[in-house]
Amino acid sequence: MRIFFALVGLSITTVAYGHDAPTGWTYPYSCCSNFDCRHVSYTAISERPQGYVINATGEVVPYADRRVRISPDGEYHWCSAAGDDHGRTICLFVPPRAY
Repeated sequence: MRIFFALVGLSITTVAYGHDAPTGWTYPYSCCSNFDCRHVSYTAISERPQGYVINATGEVVPYADRRVRISPDGEYHWCSAAGDDHGRTICLFVPPRAY
């Protein structure tokens, strides 16, 4: 009987989740494969009329781009391909806009 329950337990699929931000919220798996996302300083991102600029790469992410997300902790978080400091942006979490 134990073998039956062990096999049933192994056959249940698990849901994959991304890793956690330093303040405890979880990066969405669509942005992160457990290593692509990280907290970045407010000096790592600039704002220009065209959108957010990733200072390390010069990449411009337009304000209306679907990769831009509101940051749950009010800090910048950048998800880049393979977690590379010079990779292309997968997601960019930004502080909410003030009114």
